[in-house]
Amino acid sequence: MKIEFWSFGKNHEPYVLPGVEDFTARIRHYFPVEWRILTPKKKAGSGTPEKWKQMESALVLASLKKDDYLVVLDENGNALSSVKLARFIQDRSNESIERLIFLIGGAYGLGEQILSKAKFNWSLSDLTFPHQLVRLILAEQVYRACSITRKEKYHHG
Repeated sequence: MKIEFWSFGKNHEPYVLPGVEDFTARIRHYFPVEWRILTPKKKAGSGTPEKWKQMESALVLASLKKDDYLVVLDENGNALSSVKLARFIQDRSNESIERLIFLIGGAYGLGEQILSKAKFNWSLSDLTFPHQLVRLILAEQVYRACSITRKEKYHHG
């Protein structure tokens, strides 16, 4: 199984880049992993939140494959403990999922087209985080989940 992290916006900011790179490299001990930063092309008159969500949805839908397992990070999603996330990822691996994709939405959230394609909606927290920090938290939590599955010392649960 390959894990892919998709995020809208700019490349990783300097204040999160080392952490994102570190946890991504650690995940590679368990699964192939990569980041994909999605940037819709700006169009005239596309400034409304709904238009942005439509453009972002089109970009995601064009990149998804039929058998991808899409997890969207959504404030209205289900909360998972680190142990439950470990079980979730291991279950997807056991199901022989080829690509497990974690999608961080844009500034206006995710469009209904994407939410309806998601196989799981995950809420990291009731708190609101900047997108750049969500990238770091996501990478760290996926690494933590992998270490839990292997019963390694990183997680002290």
